[in-house]
This record gives sequence, C-alpha cells and structure tokens, in this order.
Amino acid sequence: MSDEHKAKLAQGRADAKAVKGYLEALRANKPKRGRKRTPDSINKRLGTIEDQLADAEPLDELKLIEERRRLHEELESLEATVDIAELEAEFVKVAKGYSERQGISYASWREVGVEPAVLKQAGISRAS
Repeated sequence: MSDEHKAKLAQGRADAKAVKGYLEALRANKPKRGRKRTPDSINKRLGTIEDQLADAEPLDELKLIEERRRLHEELESLEATVDIAELEAEFVKVAKGYSERQGISYASWREVGVEPAVLKQAGISRAS
C-alpha cells in the first residue's frame, strides 16, 4: 500500500469521524416532544421517589429504583454540554468531500437533521 493510499484512508477516517460526531450531537440535542425537563423538575421527582421508597412494595421498589437510576443519567446528560459549534465547524470542512465520495444527497442530509444553512456553508446544494 502506497503512502498516498494510506494518507487517503486516514483522511477518510478523519472525515467520517467529524461527520459522525456532528450527526450524533444533532441527535442528542434534538428537541423531544412534551414538556422539557429541567434539573429542578428532575430533582423534585428524585425527592418524591426517595419518599416513596420508604414504604414501597418490592415490585414498586424495583420500578422506583430503576426510575431513579434513569433520572440520574438524564440529570448527568443535561449537565454535560457539547460544543456543537466546534463539531459543526469540523463538519462544514469535510462534508462536501465526504458527501461526494459517499454519494450522499442534499435531501438525505436534511432528513437526518442537518440545517440548510450548515449545508450551504459546507458547499452542499440541492443540486448535489
């Protein structure tokens, strides 16, 4: 394998990593239906669960413990911030070449949630 071929493979892996990181961030930050939970509302529910655990039947206790575990995970994810601007900038740098090499259309990018303005910055048009 030539050095040029190895460099192209490495570039492809780096491009795929940038695209994947951006798409994962979009998915993680996608608005969910219903009322948005806040750290305060989660903490309030955790307090209620602790009160209910004292007198809970075994099956109810199991369900409450599972809910408590999931609420703690949700609280951690709310506190973890992702710099989507940085991921977006990396995406913009590589998206056009990646899209051409992989045969990905403008419509497909839109369907997974990439905004038109981001695609325009990346040089991907509807005609792509």
